[in-house]
This record gives sequence, structure tokens and C-alpha cells, in this order.
Amino acid sequence: MADPVLELRGLSKSFGALKATDNVSLTLMPGEIHALIGPNGAGKTTLMGQISGKIVPDAGEVWLSGQNITAFSVAQRAKLGLGRSFQVSSLIPEYSAQRNVMLALQAQQGHSYRFIKPVMRDSGLRDAARAILARVGLDARASVESAVLSHGERRLLEIAVALALKPKCFLLDEPMAGLGAEGTARLVSFLHSLKEEAPILLVEHDMDAVFRLADRISVLVYGRIIATGSVADIRGNAEVRAVYLGEESPA
Repeated sequence: MADPVLELRGLSKSFGALKATDNVSLTLMPGEIHALIGPNGAGKTTLMGQISGKIVPDAGEVWLSGQNITAFSVAQRAKLGLGRSFQVSSLIPEYSAQRNVMLALQAQQGHSYRFIKPVMRDSGLRDAARAILARVGLDARASVESAVLSHGERRLLEIAVALALKPKCFLLDEPMAGLGAEGTARLVSFLHSLKEEAPILLVEHDMDAVFRLADRISVLVYGRIIATGSVADIRGNAEVRAVYLGEESPA
């Protein structure tokens, strides 16, 4: 059996009396999309912060490709192959979509950002950036500043930036937000193919998209995972329906 690409081992985090993460263990396997769902306030943002390195857990460990990265910084984790797309954008707003992707390509190649002006004249980097933008459907918006892009387009650009870093896995936090029906359908199709390149841990409130995409789903409630399983398992779980999906019978 294949080893997990990403593994959480007993992560816990409290803020005063609030236990935001309660002994969470989870695996992300090669070639899969593992969706993390739960009601507002369930602790998804705190958990993703611990995975990305923005939040230090009180207990537990984060492993990436067999390496314990719990003490590593956000930048160190990114360099090791943790690709992130979060609700709070890390894009440079005054830079074009193409330039944001070129910066990521430059970083992936180990070059300093100090030389961004000469690099902008590098046709190889430009072509690579345009190819990545085309993959996410933003090739026609390459020259547009990221600050001017729509919310949905910025989410796609964040995925493009993550792609440029050639990650071992992706952390995607609400990638469907702001896309609309057509954009969501395109992104669902794209993510289906992307998981073969690198598995995806997906936080998403669009349950239709989750049910179309996920190979496995974990349900987080009050910082604790109450169920993990296939789409059919989760839709048929009475506790999950009661606390998150509603009481209706599964379709």
C-alpha cells in the first residue's frame, strides 16, 4: 500500500478554553482528493493553519512525504512541496497575473526575487507562466494586475501560483468561492485531472462540488473529526446529516 503524501498525527490546538483542534489525525494519499467539511466554527481554518505552518499546534505532528515538518516555517514547507491556496490571498496586487506566476517559477528554481526585472525579460519563464495560466483558464488575463481580477479569478491565480511551485500536494481552501456555476464546473473538471499530478486536501462549502470531487471526506465538528469515508459513507452517516448535512435522507 502507498504511503501518505500528507499525514496529520494527533494535532491539537487550544485558544484559552476553546479547543479549536481536538486530536485530529488524517491522511492524504497519492492520487486522491480528500475533502474536509464542517459547519462554520468547526475549526477548519485553524487546522489548515497548522498544516501550512501559520499556526503552531499544542500537540501532534505534520508529516510530508515521510518527513516530520511540524517545526518548519511556511516558507520551508512550501519549498518542500506544500502547495497552498487560501481564502486570504498571498498574491502581489500590483503585479500582473503573469508576473505573479513568474515570481513563483523563479522561486521554484531557487533564484532571488531581487532580480525580478531581468527575469521579466526571460522568454522561457514567460512562456512557462502563460502555459500555467492557460491550464487554469486565465491566459487571456495574463497582463491584468491581480488587484483588478475578480474574486474568482484571483482564486484561480492562486492555484496557478501553487502549480508553478511543483508541489507534492495541494491545500485548497474554498477554491469555488466566487466562481459562479460555469467557473465551478470548469474548476471541478480541472481538479479531477490535477489530483493525478499531486493529491489535494480540499476545504469547501459547495457540497455539490465536494460530492463530485472527493475520493474521501472527513467531517470536522467542534475541532474533532466525527467521520471519514467515501461520499456514500458520509451521505449515509446519520450523525453527519444531523450536525452538518441536515436531516433529509441521502440522495
